[in-house]
Amino acid sequence: MTQGKDYYHILGVSDKASEDDIKKAYRRLAKKYHPDANPNDKAAAERFKEISEAHSILSDTDQRKQYDMMRKFGSFAGGPRTWAGRGGPRGQSTRTEDFDFSGMGGGFSGLGDIFSSIFGKGKKTGEVEPIEKVVEISFKQAALGGKVPITIPVTEVCPQCGGSGAAPGAKVSTCEECGGRGQVTFGQGSFSVPRPCPACRGRGKPASKSWGTCAETGEVSVQKKVLVTVAPGTDSGHKVRLKGQGQRNPTGGRAGDLVVTFQVKSDRFFRREGLNILCSIPLNLAQAALGTKLQVRTIHGSKVVLRIPPGTQPGRKLRIKGQGVERNGRRGDQFVEIQVDVPKDLTPEQEKLLKEFAAAADLKY
Repeated sequence: MTQGKDYYHILGVSDKASEDDIKKAYRRLAKKYHPDANPNDKAAAERFKEISEAHSILSDTDQRKQYDMMRKFGSFAGGPRTWAGRGGPRGQSTRTEDFDFSGMGGGFSGLGDIFSSIFGKGKKTGEVEPIEKVVEISFKQAALGGKVPITIPVTEVCPQCGGSGAAPGAKVSTCEECGGRGQVTFGQGSFSVPRPCPACRGRGKPASKSWGTCAETGEVSVQKKVLVTVAPGTDSGHKVRLKGQGQRNPTGGRAGDLVVTFQVKSDRFFRREGLNILCSIPLNLAQAALGTKLQVRTIHGSKVVLRIPPGTQPGRKLRIKGQGVERNGRRGDQFVEIQVDVPKDLTPEQEKLLKEFAAAADLKY
C-alpha cells in the first residue's frame, strides 16, 4: 500500500502478531499518548485516536480477517475517507484520509461490501450483538423439560464512577470530536457508517482524569445468572433465544439477546426416538423360555411391572404405553427390547441339564 492507514504499522506490530502482542502494543501506546498524560497536546490526541481505531479492528478476530483481506489486495489507496465528527454540514467535520474501493478489478469488487462490514455497515445504530452459549443438559432434562441455571459474562455500569469513567472530583466535558454522541461517521460518497468515537472511546463525555477501577471504560465485567427454560423433547442443536437477556446496550437501548444451544448428554439406560423412549433389558435362558415378571424404570421416575411372555425371543420389543415424552398434547410410549444372555461358563450340573433338555427336544449340539 502506498497510501492509506496501515493498522499494523500504527501499533508497531507485524501482520503475524498474536492477539496478546496486539493487546500489549495497544496498552503501551495508549498509555504513552493518552490525553490524560498529554494535556493540550493535539498531536498526541490524534495519535491516540489512530491507536484506538487500529486496536478496535485488529482485536476483533472476524474484523481482522476481513481487514487483512482488503489489505492483501491493496484496496486502501486511491481516494479520500471522510471522518464526520463536529463542524461541517449537519455538525460534521470534513477531515479526510485516504480510503477507497477503486482499483480492485477482476472478481474483487465485492470486497467493498466486506470492508463495509468491518465498519458496521448493515447494523442498526445501537444494536447489540447477541451472546451465544452452548449448554449441556441431561437426557432426562431434555426429555421432560425444566429449567437450567447458567451464567454468562456481561458488562455493567461501573458502580464506582457511575459509567463516566471519571475519577472522583474529575471534570467531565463534552467530547469535541463527536459532540457528545459517542459516535463518529466514516464515509465516502454514499458510503457512511457509524463507529465509536476514538477520541472519547464511545463515552461522549470524557473526564479530565480517568477512573482506574474500570480501566477508564465506565464498565465492569460481571457473571450474570440466567434461568433457561428447556422444552420437553429438546434435541441436541436446538436453540432458544432469550430477548434482552444478553449484553447491556451502552447507549441505553434494549439489551442484546442471549442465544442458547442445547447439547444433550447420552444416558446409560434410556434412548430416544422422537416421542418414544427405548431401553434394553437382559434375561437369562430360563426367564426367556418360561416367562417372568420384571420391574422396569421409566423416564418419569416410576417403576412399571412388565410381564415377559413364555418363549420370548431375543430382540423382541414390549411396549409400556404412555411412558414416553409428552409434547404439544401428544405422548409417546416406552419400548423395552429383550436381550437374552447366553451363559459362557456352565457348571457340570447345568451342562447335564441342558444336554438332557436338548436330547428331549431332539436338538443337535
